[in-house]
Amino acid sequence: MTVSIPTGAPAAPDVVGRPNRLMAAGGYTLRAPRPGDQEAWRDLYRQFAEHYTVPVDADHQDLVWSWVMDADHPLRCLLAEAPDGTLHGLAHYRAFTRPLAGSTGCFLDDLLVDSGVRGCGATDALLHGLRQIAADEGWTVVRWITADDNHRARSVYDEFAVRTMWVTYDMTPGMLPDELRGRML
Repeated sequence: MTVSIPTGAPAAPDVVGRPNRLMAAGGYTLRAPRPGDQEAWRDLYRQFAEHYTVPVDADHQDLVWSWVMDADHPLRCLLAEAPDGTLHGLAHYRAFTRPLAGSTGCFLDDLLVDSGVRGCGATDALLHGLRQIAADEGWTVVRWITADDNHRARSVYDEFAVRTMWVTYDMTPGMLPDELRGRML
């Protein structure tokens, strides 16, 4: 899969994203990973984990890489490849069911552009590419979360998407309390 970003004609006024960045975004080839990309992917994924101060070891990376390379796994990866063949960014995404909407959406789990080339158009390319993939798949939304203090990324995201009112919670899995055992599930 390769996604093309138009660069020729000026963008229509209603283009989502940053129309002034289309030329830079159009310099990238967006594609799925290949086996030879593993080391470059590892470096990008390590940068992503470090940004969020999440430790990842080689076994963790091997597991996620195996998911990315498994056509039957729901996690997909989109890479931003520069004209010289260098990988500048990645996006991990997957379909998710939207019961209230009666539809399927795209959840963007991870988006990272190499810290040495930020501002070069790779983020725009990846977001435009995900938008196209979602349209091609018939998905009704592309959704993601980011840290409240991730100001640089949020300034870009604000050009592509609408910030929602939803507050995210994480609950640790655990056993039912004794008082509920045998009464539930």
